[in-house]
Amino acid sequence: MSMTRTILVVDDEKDMLQLLKRSLEPDLECIVSTASSADEALKKYSQQYFDLVLLDIRMPGTDGLELLEIIRKKAPDQTVLMMTAYGSIDIAVEALKSGAYDFITKPFDHDTLVLRMEKALERSALLRENQRLQKACQGESAFQNMVGKSVAMQRVYDTIRMVAKNDLTVLITGESGTGKDLTARAIHALSPRSDKAWVAVNCPTVPENILESELFGYKKGAFTHATGNKTGLFQEADGGSIFLDEIGDVSPAIQTKLLRVLQEKEIKPLGDTKTIHVDVRIISSTNQDLKEKIKTGQFREDFYYRINVLPIELPPLRRRKEDIPLIANYLLEKHCRELKKPMKIISAELMDIFLHRTWEGNIRELENVILQGILFSAKDEIRPRDVGFEKKPSKESKYQVVVKEIPYKIAKEKTLKRFNAEYIGHYLQKCEGNVTRAAKLCGLERQALQQIMRRYNIRADQFRS
Repeated sequence: MSMTRTILVVDDEKDMLQLLKRSLEPDLECIVSTASSADEALKKYSQQYFDLVLLDIRMPGTDGLELLEIIRKKAPDQTVLMMTAYGSIDIAVEALKSGAYDFITKPFDHDTLVLRMEKALERSALLRENQRLQKACQGESAFQNMVGKSVAMQRVYDTIRMVAKNDLTVLITGESGTGKDLTARAIHALSPRSDKAWVAVNCPTVPENILESELFGYKKGAFTHATGNKTGLFQEADGGSIFLDEIGDVSPAIQTKLLRVLQEKEIKPLGDTKTIHVDVRIISSTNQDLKEKIKTGQFREDFYYRINVLPIELPPLRRRKEDIPLIANYLLEKHCRELKKPMKIISAELMDIFLHRTWEGNIRELENVILQGILFSAKDEIRPRDVGFEKKPSKESKYQVVVKEIPYKIAKEKTLKRFNAEYIGHYLQKCEGNVTRAAKLCGLERQALQQIMRRYNIRADQFRS
């Protein structure tokens, strides 16, 4: 670790300052600046950034609590560790309420102080990484409110740009929570129709007997409660785009009527004898296998090929894990702002769980976890227990169990198999199954990587889209 971390120690006892500087710099591999008063501390604080401020509570003039308040106003995210005399716990608790990260009582054990400071420095590092990720979300990785810069998502962005230029129908497929709605909005926003109407219909939420009248409208007297004329959603979307979300849940009868719209560019309201021309681009989405529904007669084959002219498949979150930190921090910043909560950070332990989780609900599931963390975490750091997750055992502990329970040769082989599966699997996933590129990233010759893959039964085609 390079000596780049900086600490400001504030205490009115100059002997204590010298002692802390001499002992902390080698133990924490950092640069320690000292100040014997609040004025001196503020002067130094205004001149440079500090990863951590170690601050004594009891000082003549402006005391530690007052200085803490001043620092927090200047930099709300500053990590501050308070020092207090034994027996002043009430004051230390007050400091925590005022925004201090932690406190330690004097006289303190040096190893305990170093441990507390190391954790505080980790917190500062997480904050800086959080800020970096937020900037990344606002910059190159943000695309029409879609977050991610993985190879899989770059391909999605390229496809959206391409299909947005024309008026052909688009079918967006993907698991629940992968962002089909955002993708449809992005297509409309980048299309020549962007200044015209955008109408979204969540098909499963509208009963079948009502969906037809909602889509196509009706004339007065068309049925018992039709006391007046109603304009359908296709007419409202005229000139713009209509998004039929979860089209797989639409009945064959409605599919037939939608097929007419696609073929003839016209609709017929219920109870009307005349057709109405509409100029609407249709974008559909589904999380179902429509080809299987065609086999069972639940989905019309001719309608499928009409809506699937330009397909876009959204990858699940587990196939673009490198995007998880970006997405998590984007959602964290967004919901802290909307809920008017102080900005929080995701602990390293929780982020590790995020990266290893399957995420059956994809981004929607991750968003729910982030919301829980914001609301239920007592401090400014969201930890696994705040969202009902238990910390996963480390890989090392798994290997220790293996070593204890089986002979050495078998344990070694199992450990190597696990390592190669995870290590090589990571690069194959990153390169989407391209062995040549993966070998280059691993620092191996292609033939050497292939030999390892054969030995441990690692197949490249499992990582290809």
